[in-house]
Parts: sequence; structure tokens; C-alpha cells
Amino acid sequence: MKGELTLSQLRFLTLESQGLTKSYPFGKDKNAVLKAVEHLGYIQIDTLSIVERAHHHTLWTRIPNYQTSYLDELVDERKVFEYWFHAASYLPMKDFRFVLPQMLDVKQNEKHYYNADPKVMKYVLDTIRAEGPKKARDFENESKKAGSWWSWKPTKVALERLFLQGDLMVSSRNGMQKTYEITEKVLPKLVNTTLPTQLEFAEYLVKTYLQAYGFTTLKQITHLKSDKLLNKNAIEVLQSMLQEGKIQEVNIENMPSVFVDNDLLEKSLTKAVSSVRLLSPFDNSIIHRDRIKQLFNFDFRLECYVPKEKRKYGYFCLPILFGDKFIGRVDCKAHRKEKEFELIHLHIENTSINLELWVESFVESINRLAIFNGCQSLKLTKVSPSNLIDILKRVLQNNGQ
Repeated sequence: MKGELTLSQLRFLTLESQGLTKSYPFGKDKNAVLKAVEHLGYIQIDTLSIVERAHHHTLWTRIPNYQTSYLDELVDERKVFEYWFHAASYLPMKDFRFVLPQMLDVKQNEKHYYNADPKVMKYVLDTIRAEGPKKARDFENESKKAGSWWSWKPTKVALERLFLQGDLMVSSRNGMQKTYEITEKVLPKLVNTTLPTQLEFAEYLVKTYLQAYGFTTLKQITHLKSDKLLNKNAIEVLQSMLQEGKIQEVNIENMPSVFVDNDLLEKSLTKAVSSVRLLSPFDNSIIHRDRIKQLFNFDFRLECYVPKEKRKYGYFCLPILFGDKFIGRVDCKAHRKEKEFELIHLHIENTSINLELWVESFVESINRLAIFNGCQSLKLTKVSPSNLIDILKRVLQNNGQ
């Protein structure tokens, strides 16, 4: 028999599971970072630095005293590692065995995107094995020696291929510059390296999504995966968990039914949340765009990859979450040399909510974000609807900006 939830209850349930309803859902300091990565399953890495990069922004959103060094330290301590989830990500070291199927698939796929020259791959692997960890630029320097038959580009491709197929791991990074090392020298000795069965892998995905989001659907579990066997195995896992009473299939108003963690249903799902969160475009909570559209009626697309003349909102917009509603987005940029954080265009789309309810919390959040980006002042350039700009500027000035 199916249970029932209101859309509002489901929103709160998923925001609670994502760590977006409390100030310190995972605690403080570096230990909180590890707890967050393990709970969420992954943290997406992104190279864009218009504002602080996505992996740091996502963690800062949930850990107010977050420092970017914490993530690097956890990599050094071999508690998290880099690989792919649906994109380049930090993952918990305890889940290492679940990336092995993808590594094996890359190794066996001769026509992979990173189609490196086997000779260059052998040279790169032999060099790192003999000389220790290397950055891509180390091979760039080597290529300038007289008589060298390799160049930086083939060795870079070889490094990425060796990384993706599991021969190398990222042992550390400086900003976006990665250092590669032989996998055996990076992995802690006690890490489980047993290749999971296909059913075990499906169970890992089901449980990861249930833990991180509070509920899941078959579509979310198989997101960006076209494996028919995974689809079959995920259904088998869900049916087994239903029979064991670990999850419930729940009806939601105007939505397909979803699978919800039974333990979460025991909690109160009506607690009010009244603070503003400025999310990274790559935040775990909004990365499934169709899900956010259906659940929150918020149509979000990142437009930095769209030609300028076709952009509707701006180059790098941050979604604005107020309580359990998305009230808009803000296109912004950290001008680090000038120490100025610019709100290029603030779009308030849900104007039915009284501005007085969210404006103070918004200003507090934007001030905190500016400081996190190394900025000391705010600049509000444009607001839609335009009649809000004077009010917002006044509130900003009253808060010392």
C-alpha cells in the first residue's frame, strides 16, 4: 500500500537530507567536510572561478566555517579521492570499490574519448613509477628537451586516460593543477578493492540517493546511465527494500510516486525554514534540473555555455533558495583584485513572497558569500523587477555596504 506526502513535506524532507535546513548540519571544521562528502555521496568539481569554485561553494553552503584547505587536507589524509560520479567529483574513500566498474570499462574501451597513444601511456606510467608524483606541466618541460619524441598534449591525454582507468590517482592538487601518483601508492591498505557485482553497484546507487536526498526515483538512480541491466537491478533493489520495510513508495500530488526512506518519514516534515541560501549552480541539491523543476517549480539552466545573445538571466547565476522555495537567481562575479563582489543582475522571480520576509537574510547571505570570495564590498548593478532596486540598495547600505 502506498503512503502519501504533500509536496511541501517532500520539499522539506529533501532539503533536510541535503543539509540545507540547519546552520551546521554536519558539524564544524574539517570533520564536517568528511561527514558532508560521505553523506552526500560526492561533491562535484568545477573549474569556473567567477565566484569560488563549485566544490568549495557547495561545502561552504553547509559548513559556515568552511576553509578551502580542509578538502586538500582530506585528500592528503586519503579520506576522500577524485574520480567521476556523473562528473568530476570528490568521493569518500570508503566508496572506492564502486568506481572500479567504470575504471574497468575505460581500460577495456579502446575507443574512449581519451584515446591515448599506448607508448606515451607506458612512458608516463614508467616515469611516475620511477621518479614519483608528477604534474602535467612536468611533462611539458620534458618535451622541450632536444630529441624528445613526445609533447605535452599527448602526455596530458595519457595522464587523464591512466587516471580514468585507475592506474593513476590524483594524490594532491594546487587549485586546478593536479598531481598524479601510482594508484597503489595512494590507496590506503585497508580500502576494499573488490569489484562489486552489478547488483551491489545498483544497491550502492539506490542507497546513496536515498541518504542524500531522502527520496529517489528510478530515473534519478539511472541519471546519465543507459545501462539496461542497471535499470533492472535498481528495480530489484527497490522491490527488496520495499518488502523489508526499509522504504515506502509514496504518492505526491501531481507527481509520479517516489521511494522514501522509512526512517525519515518518522520525523516531523512541517518545520519552517526561513533563511536564504545562495547555491552553486553545481550544488548537489539542484544538479538534477528536471527534478528541481518538478519538485520546486524552478526552471534552472546554467547559461555560461550559452552564446551571450541567447542568455536569459546571465553568465553564472546562483539559485536563491528561501525556506523551501526558490525565489530567484543572481548573476554575480567576484572582482578579487578590487575586492568587490558584484551582483550583475538580481532576478526575483517569486514576487508573491513579501520582500520583508527574505531581504535581511538575503543581504546577510550575500555578505557572507562576498567575504568567502575575499571581497570587502558589494555592488548591486541591476535588479528585476526594477522597482525593487532602491529598496535593496537601501538595505545593503544599512548593513554597511
